[in-house]
Amino acid sequence: MAKRSREEGKEYVLKMAKEHDVKFIKLWFTDILGMLKSFAITVEELEGALEEGMGFDGSSIQGFARIDESDMVALPDPDTFQLLPWRPREHRAVARMFCDILRPGGEPFEGDPRYVLKKNLKRAADLGYTYYVGPELEYFYFRDSDGTEPLDQGGYFDLTPRDAAIEMRKETVLALEDMGIGVEYSHHEVASSQHEIDMRYTDALTMADSVMTYRLVVKEVALKYGVYATFMPKPVFGINGSGMHVHQSLFKGERNAFFDKDDEYHLSKTAKSYIAGLLKHAPEITSVTSQWVNSYKRLVPGYEAPVYLSWARRNRSDLIRVPEYRPGREKATRIEFRSPDPACNPYLAFSVMLAAGLEGIEKGLEPPPPVEENVYEMTGEERQERGIGTLPASLLEAILLTEKSEVVRKALGEHVFEAFIQNKKIEWDQYRTQVTEYELKRYLPIL
Repeated sequence: MAKRSREEGKEYVLKMAKEHDVKFIKLWFTDILGMLKSFAITVEELEGALEEGMGFDGSSIQGFARIDESDMVALPDPDTFQLLPWRPREHRAVARMFCDILRPGGEPFEGDPRYVLKKNLKRAADLGYTYYVGPELEYFYFRDSDGTEPLDQGGYFDLTPRDAAIEMRKETVLALEDMGIGVEYSHHEVASSQHEIDMRYTDALTMADSVMTYRLVVKEVALKYGVYATFMPKPVFGINGSGMHVHQSLFKGERNAFFDKDDEYHLSKTAKSYIAGLLKHAPEITSVTSQWVNSYKRLVPGYEAPVYLSWARRNRSDLIRVPEYRPGREKATRIEFRSPDPACNPYLAFSVMLAAGLEGIEKGLEPPPPVEENVYEMTGEERQERGIGTLPASLLEAILLTEKSEVVRKALGEHVFEAFIQNKKIEWDQYRTQVTEYELKRYLPIL
């Protein structure tokens, strides 16, 4: 479908707003941690907002601006106009649009995660590539936000009366499709009360907007049913955490640049260099793809989450998996990066994955041989002999690696890079000075 010009987009939005009797339009954007921010305007202000944007104070937004440079402008992107399905349509509808954040002079604000992703996509476009992603976001339903009482004891793909969430999942899928977001699968995940809805792959900017929308829709529908949905990476000790495996590929026009019919893996040289770049830079991008203290409770051996720097075709203990090729499905050739979790900032996560892959392509890197055995079952010596490294084991370790990374600095830009690292160091400090329930149980009786 040919993209509308901004002028056509504005006309389309004004027409839709009128046709659907829209009263309020929510303007959405994200802070550097990927938290959705929003303020509402009335339909009377819509035309002006589309022309000039709406001013707001950026000083209280995480990682945005200091007090002395707080004036920001949110410019709605007409291509992202959608009605919100959980609002009553009979009595004046509510719509949303994602915004690009500008400085008062009209130039892009370099602290806007959406702008960061656009910059990285331009780098890919200059090399002739479009970056496609298909993330799989897992999440849990709990009775409420105060604890982790599950709704069911169901398991992977279970379809039993115990799966109390079938209705919620169905309603969530319908709401996403109402908002123009294609859904491929939805099913119960391995852990009790854990679920997954997979969105149909599309270009990375559209997908980052869709991830933000998806997380909100899942929570809104859960709320309607009086339960709590969470994307926390590891809410329950001893069972699988929630991941966000990201399927990704590069296209040149209509052609999948990752496909090569003559290769045993059906992977082109471009795809292999992309894998090599991702493997090489994975440790230093991990603080962005797994950005919370809690993320590292998920990234431990034995729980389906990958911790070893390896790739293979069938193996789910590897960091990068290459889904099996099916004849006639050249466009589906892709790689799956398995360490990110669903609580990341999708704009920044897609940016650093793409940047790592492009480094591999630009430098012509070769990946190590694939590892088809179970890496978890190898001894430390075996892994060392095969040169299989590991992801960082804590947020602090991850941040110290990121801090030294030129690849991440270039991908995020100076402003976001510095603000992100400073924010994460504060989070680590707050965490490490806490006295936890575990310590009290373990040490108080014996010390």
